[in-house]
Amino acid sequence: MKIEHKKSLKEYNTFGINAIASEFVAITSESELKYILSEHSKKNLFILSGGSNMLLTKNLDALVLHIAIKGIEVVEESETAVLISACAGENWHDFVQYCIQNNYGGLENLSLIPGYVGSAPIQNIGAYGVELKDTMVSCEAINIITQEKQIFQKKDCKFEYRNSIFKNEVKGEYIITKVTFKLTKKDHNLNTDYGAIESALKEQHIKTPTIKNISEAVIQIRQSKLPDPSEIGNSGSFFKNPVISKGLFTKLQKAHPNIPSYIIDENNIKIPAGWLIEQSGFKGKRWGDAGVHEKQALVLVNHGNASGKEILDIATRIQQEVKQKFDITLETEVNII
Repeated sequence: MKIEHKKSLKEYNTFGINAIASEFVAITSESELKYILSEHSKKNLFILSGGSNMLLTKNLDALVLHIAIKGIEVVEESETAVLISACAGENWHDFVQYCIQNNYGGLENLSLIPGYVGSAPIQNIGAYGVELKDTMVSCEAINIITQEKQIFQKKDCKFEYRNSIFKNEVKGEYIITKVTFKLTKKDHNLNTDYGAIESALKEQHIKTPTIKNISEAVIQIRQSKLPDPSEIGNSGSFFKNPVISKGLFTKLQKAHPNIPSYIIDENNIKIPAGWLIEQSGFKGKRWGDAGVHEKQALVLVNHGNASGKEILDIATRIQQEVKQKFDITLETEVNII
């Protein structure tokens, strides 16, 4: 374990922003984490996981702790279910594929989401009708001040849409080191209701899909819509899909008869943020190396050497235009640093 100085974080964030950390250390075990927290408690600390859900707009005058703790363990299993734990530094997609290879069901709809396991509960990641909270049992975390371990059961995490206690009440107080899931071993509860998954399965003439079939369909859909961060810098969906009142939706529907929508309850409607951005004229636009993806307007991209501030400027411009055109306030899903 070595502390590096003036370290570029370009390879540690999926936007590929060349921000510089004044100090940097890769943490590969819980004991290393406790030691660093104890010995450097007075320093400004910045916790870095997979760097997949953040936009760095400045250099970091901090000791950056890159959480790279590895390990997957079957904790308990029966004929029908398995409790499986993954350490925070495991690549999320690789972990999902490990589960599918072992016929553990429940995470297949979350295939190809970038990032590490440790950051998944913070965001309550979700895709194609499934969220992390559907299978997560608990997570272990280290208190930054006391270095004591705490176990957060699912109910403790206060999961909401792309939200959790780790983004609110205890933000900046804990570092997640391990996450435990309960997955099925047979009679999998397959979620194929999402239209794009149904279409992909029909195209392949699959009537009785396996969890692998669903995973492959999700991967195919994501690759067709979302750019690979290894090829072009991005952080996936930059904005949350807004939920608006039924009254505002009725008003918008009169002006925009083709507006897509999803009913949340009798009073609230969810609108795809990508549609709002596209209708506002931003899809495929580019300003220098910063821009909006040509296939999915919900994704902001770094074509090479864009700064975080340049990308943030585009995001702000999008928010202003959508607000003016639709009277809807877009919230960022990506964390702005």
